[in-house]
Amino acid sequence: MYFQLAWRNIWRNSRRTAVIMIAIVIGVWSMIFLSAFMRGMEYDMIKNGISTLTGNIQIHQKDYINDPVIENSMHSPIKLETALKKVLPPVAHWASRIRVNAIASNARHSSSITLVGINPIPEAKVSFIGNAINNGCYLKPGDMRGIIVGQALLNKFETKVGHKLVLMSQDTDQEIASRSFRIIGTFKAQLQATEKQFAFVTITAARQMLKLKKGISEISIILPDNADANPVATGLKTELSADLYQIQTWQELLPILNAYIEIFDGFIFIWFIVVFIAMGFGIVNTTLMAVFERMREFGLLKALGMKPWWIIKDVLLESFLILIIGMIIGNLLAFLCVFALAQSGIDLSAFAAGAEFAGISRIIYPAVWIEDVIISNIVVIILGLLVSLYPAAKAARFTPVEALMHT
Repeated sequence: MYFQLAWRNIWRNSRRTAVIMIAIVIGVWSMIFLSAFMRGMEYDMIKNGISTLTGNIQIHQKDYINDPVIENSMHSPIKLETALKKVLPPVAHWASRIRVNAIASNARHSSSITLVGINPIPEAKVSFIGNAINNGCYLKPGDMRGIIVGQALLNKFETKVGHKLVLMSQDTDQEIASRSFRIIGTFKAQLQATEKQFAFVTITAARQMLKLKKGISEISIILPDNADANPVATGLKTELSADLYQIQTWQELLPILNAYIEIFDGFIFIWFIVVFIAMGFGIVNTTLMAVFERMREFGLLKALGMKPWWIIKDVLLESFLILIIGMIIGNLLAFLCVFALAQSGIDLSAFAAGAEFAGISRIIYPAVWIEDVIISNIVVIILGLLVSLYPAAKAARFTPVEALMHT
């Protein structure tokens, strides 16, 4: 009876019901869609940060992070490899690298870059470079003269694949080492800054150029499905001496990225509050209008013996039905919008400079988190019923005498 009565009452004034329902639909849609957009940005930033030579975990010589010079390389990687085989899960991947600052130059231009010596096969499973070649070919193990550069760096140097590039850096004897390489391929990255910063050669060629023998600068580890890196990092710290090695997760290596993610989480929370406040005022106003229009009805019901609690329950049930219908439509619209943009994404090319500064790609793909959907719906239904308590209590306080006096 209550459901039948509430259903009929909410459609007494269909225009007013439609207005408040549209407000709920817009509120729910904006909460879910905006949170999906922000989560897409977060996911993209984390993905870019991890794949751009960071990984889930990195191992360095103790002083390397503060002073990334060739002298702070790790000269005995065998112990490291033993610890990795013992601690890492079976499906994890890792790669050793040499990473030093260098100067790249040709006949026309010169620029500071980061020279990265890699093992081509393991590196392809750890970082973006294995799937980023857009012109030419990837490095082959043992290639002593080949180099891969970013497309943006290639354009900046006004050169092309097949031409030579001279690299200069400091070797282990603290002398300037210089060597010419031939560009065998270019890579395309999500961020243009990445294309300008990194140049890749084989680890054998980097060691020979820098006189590093068997030394490495770092080990980068990728865990399956972006699993929590902290337990693995703790296991590695147990196996390796803290006096010799520094083991860090991506959150420690990319503190700015971590701060951005916390800001996004806070922005989503604030947006939920703003949307609900706007929606709550609409619910209270509409319900109050309906209550005062039906004052004589409530007075008659009380005269016939209806208890105040029954009237409160009736008004709350009407609000509940409006909220449920609005939530269903709002959820459907939000999921449809996310689905429509899942393939093409949201193009931020007009804001490319600002987006790259924050480490965000030019195209964002919204990502729905079930937690956000549940929270937004719970917020709407629970707080919506709470703000409806005031009009419901108002209706329950009407006396038959007050109702007869109302015109």
